[in-house]
Amino acid sequence: MSADPPAGGAGGTLSALRRLPPYVRPHRAALVGGGLAALAATLAGLAIPLVTWEIVDGPIARGETAVLPWLALGVLAFGLLEAVLITVRRALVAGPSNDVESAMRADLFAHLQRLPVAFHDRWASGQLLSRATSDLTTVRWFVAFSGLFLVINTVTTVVGIGVLVWLWPLLGVVVAVVAVPLTVLTLLIERRYSVVARRAQDQVGDLATIVEESALGIRVLKSLGRGRRITARFVAGSRGLRGTELVKLRLVAALWFVLVMLPEAAIAAILGLGAYGVVQGTLTLGTLVAAITVMTYLYWPIASLGWLLAEASSTATALTRYAEVRDAAVSVTDPPVPVPLPSPLRGALVLRGVGFRHPGAARPVLDGVDLTVAPGETMALVGATGSGKTTLTALVARLHDVTAGAVLLDGVDVRDLALADLRGAVATAFEDPVLISASVRENVALGSPGTPDPEVWEALRIARADGFVAALPWGLDTRIGEQGMSLSGGQRQRLALARAVLRRPPVLVLDDPLSALDVHTEAEVEAALRQVLGGVTALVVAHRSSTVQLADRVAMLAGGRIVAVGTHRDLLNRDPAYRELLAGLDTDRDLDGDRDGVRA
Repeated sequence: MSADPPAGGAGGTLSALRRLPPYVRPHRAALVGGGLAALAATLAGLAIPLVTWEIVDGPIARGETAVLPWLALGVLAFGLLEAVLITVRRALVAGPSNDVESAMRADLFAHLQRLPVAFHDRWASGQLLSRATSDLTTVRWFVAFSGLFLVINTVTTVVGIGVLVWLWPLLGVVVAVVAVPLTVLTLLIERRYSVVARRAQDQVGDLATIVEESALGIRVLKSLGRGRRITARFVAGSRGLRGTELVKLRLVAALWFVLVMLPEAAIAAILGLGAYGVVQGTLTLGTLVAAITVMTYLYWPIASLGWLLAEASSTATALTRYAEVRDAAVSVTDPPVPVPLPSPLRGALVLRGVGFRHPGAARPVLDGVDLTVAPGETMALVGATGSGKTTLTALVARLHDVTAGAVLLDGVDVRDLALADLRGAVATAFEDPVLISASVRENVALGSPGTPDPEVWEALRIARADGFVAALPWGLDTRIGEQGMSLSGGQRQRLALARAVLRRPPVLVLDDPLSALDVHTEAEVEAALRQVLGGVTALVVAHRSSTVQLADRVAMLAGGRIVAVGTHRDLLNRDPAYRELLAGLDTDRDLDGDRDGVRA
């Protein structure tokens, strides 16, 4: 996903840069100290032309040599002072700038964890990644260098122009003639640059998405022979980014042309007018030398202003992209005054007139769902693809919030409970298991860190994962790699199931957690699950008749509604649609075959 580019120009840049003060404020003393050191270094450098003026119009003009060594030492002293102050500036700003970047990145990551699942469904992961990495690196550079020198070089230019006017008022006219077109052209180019910079940063995010998706899906791409196609897609995106970067370079080149040509013209004008003044006797040679030296010293501050403005524009774009995520509304939140979780929690689950519609969707996914699951009861959810089973299970732990009706846990609306309490009471295992690049122990105990190893092994035993885990090179300490791709699909699913049952939650939501298991392993896991489900309220999405038979009752979804509820045997006897649905599921199972034995 890419948002529209921000408004260009100085106004849009300044507006975006207002995002920085809350992060900079804790480090203001060090940053102000660094700024003052940089300013003092600049002023020390500007003092050197004034000493030169004194040397030329004093000892040299009068033929006095005794004082020359002292004046030369004065020049050296100002040079050393400038070097020391530059070192102080770097020492003062290096740590705070990195701290600002770190704080913003931590803040963004924490907010990403709070944002609802619906947000992550809409955003490409590469766009989020680029905002948390390259964009914040741009911000750090601005805090440490470009932002600081944008202020310092502006002050230096103003002070330097003041010195020139003081040396000879006519020089002020020369500077004014140069400054007006310089300012206008710089602002025009910077406005265009801000739009192009935004486009480039969005394209970087798109490329990051392609890289991530191809890395995670490398087995699928290879098996389907789509390597060339995804490579062509990446190359096309890379060429698009190259074209945008070339536009940026052309704009920067135009900026540099303006910033180099006009100051050079000013130096030429000062030299010509000054030489004429010296010949006419209205200007001393020392004043001319000082003026040329000052203008030469101002060359870098003036020439760098355009580049620094471009950097400010890139930073404003980065901050705008950062704000698009950081300011995204957290729609699933704790209530203002959470209701305490009932104790003891029985696990009675009631869906009352539940409806759910995705934002902007024409039709609801669920509409008027009523369902009651008694404490300790296992309810299976069946239905055709797209009937709303997975969406319904996501509402229990508030991965999504209902858009109509209510989900009640022991008579309390789940929206009235603190999210931590609710999700501590409801554990979920998904059909698509998500594993992290960590040890087996860390993956299984992800929701219960610090769980003793015997309890981890017991959860693995229930999920029938203890055998293959024990055979791994380092057992529980074996790192399983990103997304657990070194394991088979069935092994990954069993680890995810072990994670869910480890907590022994009062309510267990299982979204078809056995889909990748072979027939033999499935039977073993089901036998172990019967023991676990005995005292747990469970909502189980089932795509197989064998999984349905784990349940006490079955609810059939069609068109976003519950159309039948009963025991498996009862529905088989009285509901033709249920028999047809189960016959189709079993046929799919026969076609699927044994998947657990195939390594990914």
